[in-house]
Amino acid sequence: MVTPGSAPTTTPVGDVARLIDGGDMDCGSGLLLLITRAMRRLDSGDLLAVRSAEASVVTDLPVWAELVGHEVVVELAETRGGPWWFAVRKDGAGADGVARPEAGTVFSTGGRTPVGHRLWAYTNFDCNLACLYCCAESSPKADARRLDPEVVGPLFAQFRDQGGRELLLTGGEPFMHPQLGELVDAAAGLERTILTNAMVFGRGRRRELLESIDRDVVMQVSLDSATPEIHDRMRGAGSWARALDGIGLAHSLGFRVKIAATRLDEDPEGVRELHERLDAEGIAQEDRVIRPVAAEGFADSGIHVSIDSLEPEPVITADGAWWHPVAVTNPHMRIADAPLDLDEIFGVVRDTLRVQDAASAAGREVFRCA
Repeated sequence: MVTPGSAPTTTPVGDVARLIDGGDMDCGSGLLLLITRAMRRLDSGDLLAVRSAEASVVTDLPVWAELVGHEVVVELAETRGGPWWFAVRKDGAGADGVARPEAGTVFSTGGRTPVGHRLWAYTNFDCNLACLYCCAESSPKADARRLDPEVVGPLFAQFRDQGGRELLLTGGEPFMHPQLGELVDAAAGLERTILTNAMVFGRGRRRELLESIDRDVVMQVSLDSATPEIHDRMRGAGSWARALDGIGLAHSLGFRVKIAATRLDEDPEGVRELHERLDAEGIAQEDRVIRPVAAEGFADSGIHVSIDSLEPEPVITADGAWWHPVAVTNPHMRIADAPLDLDEIFGVVRDTLRVQDAASAAGREVFRCA
């Protein structure tokens, strides 16, 4: 991806303020996010150059421009079969031609979680496990890529001040971050949840950390099956028993515990047995989620995901921000770079949703997944 700054750039479609190269991405697999980010950084009347090797963009880009109030002023092909170049003039009330709410405004359409209500944060990417379907490609050998409390503390405060409510801290294994306590404290005043495998906080300094955490922080523990067979096959021998020990410890210390199960298949018998096990562990029905495997990260099978099929759940990492926590290894789902800018993160999501909703309302299938 090429994203020069706002100084004029010479391209086959003339001098432009900014250039992006979408490669073989279509709008559903990431190009929409790229052009949305780029347009937000331009002034009305500026030209954006878009280069694409994906044939569907020849149809989709003019439709996108029509929906949001821009104009495709030049289109040409390098060869008969592409790649193609476009020059798009920005115009309209705001980035992408639509009026944008002021910073802090919570925006929602339909039954979505309001954009600006929930934020995810990958505290780190190193983990004591190497689960076969880990979407984040976490493992004991992974680069830790830890969030710095001094960097994200002000961002958490901004999120809270702008009306944010929920912060979910995930990984990797968050309890392997030596400053997890500082991250949790920096998010005081928000509804905080830590996603953990519950295997490493039973002793030593991590046990001390667990005991020091406010009891209004929720512990969401991964438990994939009612018995060890499936869970241990996916996550490692002995991990099921240790997860149960961790659930019991967290309960005994007064934490609310939620359970998240990731399953390659949702056979009724296995799901029923899991629910029976969670009944025995005292996990409330509303504190259970069973989710499918996403074909991301380490997974070699599972559900294909894109901005079309995933409701946005903006997530920050040490490297930038992504559309959804299951897609942090997918460059097509990236919505912002580091250093992080909360207004840009939520702004790109809001603008993208408006385009999708405008296309749907117009009865146009613009943004393809494959």
